[in-house]
Amino acid sequence: MAHGIDGRKLGRKTGPRKALYRSLIVAVLRYEQIRTTEARAKEVRGQVERMITLAKQGTLASRRRIIAELPDEPLVIDKLINEIAPKYGDRSSGYTRVIHIGNRAGDAAPIVQLELV
Repeated sequence: MAHGIDGRKLGRKTGPRKALYRSLIVAVLRYEQIRTTEARAKEVRGQVERMITLAKQGTLASRRRIIAELPDEPLVIDKLINEIAPKYGDRSSGYTRVIHIGNRAGDAAPIVQLELV
């Protein structure tokens, strides 16, 4: 039985899938909005919210966990901790929003805009 299996595979093996997620997280934090497919946006949304929640804690341990997730992005980490996290100080969750845009012309995949609230 397939109990406890969570998440989407998106037609990729583990390494490329994790790299895709990491690049989407960085893009959302850098530009505060991205356009991507619905499946990718729904999968990354929770990870972005987890990063913002960690940044809001402001402890050394949470900073190190963020750096472990995004090791090559010091400017994005700095923006997350100093600009994005204080903006959501009174909000406990729900930092992102998914807006449906339409379908992609080539394969009719549903395209959405993932943005920070």
